[in-house]
Amino acid sequence: MASILVVGADHLGNMPEQLANIGFDDVMHMSGRKCQMVRKGIPDKVDAVLVLTDYINHNLTKVIKQQAKEQELPIYYAKRSWCSVQKALCSCEHVCEMMRAKQ
Repeated sequence: MASILVVGADHLGNMPEQLANIGFDDVMHMSGRKCQMVRKGIPDKVDAVLVLTDYINHNLTKVIKQQAKEQELPIYYAKRSWCSVQKALCSCEHVCEMMRAKQ
């Protein structure tokens, strides 16, 4: 069971279901609007980080990027549209293989 932390946007809509279809069963969400979010950090059980660039505090982006680097987690950047998210995640061969297996 793969897990992903989605950072940014107030609401994810049906994105968790779409992420589950490509293999991310555990989807955690961190809104990126408030400055206090910087203190929360990345949970331990996360396998990847997805940053939604059009709905996030710039300082939080910098902190999340550094934390992902320290934890050796893959980090992806996309706009909130599913097409952009899918394109960003497909840059990873592991995710691409999961998508092909589901089709």
